[in-house]
Amino acid sequence: MSQRRKLASQSTVIFGTRIVGAGLVFVAQAAVARYWGPDMLGEMILVIAAVNLIAVVMPLGFETIGTYFAAEYRAKGEAVMLHGFMARAYIHIAVAFVFLLCFGPYIAQLFGEPGRVLRGFLVQSCLLALGTALVFVNSALLVGLKRPFAAFFADTLFRPCLMIVGFLVGLLATSPSDSLANMIWVLSIGWVGVALIQFVHVLITVRRIPSTAPARPDETGRWWRFALPWVLISLATDFYFDLDLLLLSGHLSREDLAIFGVCIRMLSLIAFGVSSVYAVTMPDMFESEAMSDRDGFHRKVGDANLVATGLSALLLVLVLILGPFALQFFGPDFQAGVLPLAVLCLAIVVRSALGPAALVLSIHDRPYLSLPAIGLGLLVLALTNLVLVPAWGLLGASLAAFLSITVWSLALWATAWRTAGVDVSILPRLRRIRQPIVA
Repeated sequence: MSQRRKLASQSTVIFGTRIVGAGLVFVAQAAVARYWGPDMLGEMILVIAAVNLIAVVMPLGFETIGTYFAAEYRAKGEAVMLHGFMARAYIHIAVAFVFLLCFGPYIAQLFGEPGRVLRGFLVQSCLLALGTALVFVNSALLVGLKRPFAAFFADTLFRPCLMIVGFLVGLLATSPSDSLANMIWVLSIGWVGVALIQFVHVLITVRRIPSTAPARPDETGRWWRFALPWVLISLATDFYFDLDLLLLSGHLSREDLAIFGVCIRMLSLIAFGVSSVYAVTMPDMFESEAMSDRDGFHRKVGDANLVATGLSALLLVLVLILGPFALQFFGPDFQAGVLPLAVLCLAIVVRSALGPAALVLSIHDRPYLSLPAIGLGLLVLALTNLVLVPAWGLLGASLAAFLSITVWSLALWATAWRTAGVDVSILPRLRRIRQPIVA
């Protein structure tokens, strides 16, 4: 099977499960808005956004590099090195969880409105963060071990099912606030259980890796050299919209925040479709780099860019057609999110077309060079939120996100071109397609 067919087929299966899961999340969120009101939906979205940001910090960046090192150690038969990497990642999570339980109430006081919401669901939020951090590390390792389905199904299928169950349990309460509390309790406890089951699957998979390579020195320093910048990269890219939600909590009303949050969750479908393309091809890309096959590496990056950009453009069209009908399920007020959603989707198309520059810089052993471009993007986001949101509300928030993503994507592309000599955008792949046609 060709690389592009493999990408398309496996990505389609993963994305199909994501659609099913997103449909369940869609139903749960719409039910919360209809039965308990947009304010409760706004609070739930804030809790989940804050938990995602906390969880990505708990492994101290090891979940962001787990795919790379799992693929490398598997290809080289270095099972002992992988065991050491895993032990370090899971110890970080355990220590961070204990720290959150002890000092969470004091830390939450420092974060204004998001902190106030978290204090109302403190223990549930800690459990949710624990389960989410475990799933982050588990999934990263499973992708590197060429188990993408096991990596993604926990988040794409099981968590949405838990949200439905949590909502049904929440209906037993007598007030909207108690209902939301019950729902988050079910979600947090169930999510930790799912994470532990997935962890067992990781252990079973790792046991099958042979230890054929000769022993070599510990690579802790190398792990940290990649992990520290990548935790910042992941916060600003994979969890960009969660960070944006927290920033907007001081500018938008609870109802507008709920509308923007629903738009972001719908947008996550497109972002997931793009990331699933790279998740399928990343192990092969890392193997090509480990074996010094630069031509194969560039070819695989080009194929991934082509599929990712085409998929994001197709999904943009579908959002333009189906978005108004989907938002109608949440209530007539949510129709205000139609145009902002389209603008946000366009930002994902731009990011896909400009390629995985941060990944390429890390593979060329220059992960820190991504940070200035990402910092520039976040600065643009903060400034444009201050200027555009008071004037244009939801549309201003989406335009601020679009400008921020475009600026940092262009800056990352230019950094990779200048320092690594690699054009990571879709253009080289389009030129290779065009050459036989012209000939």
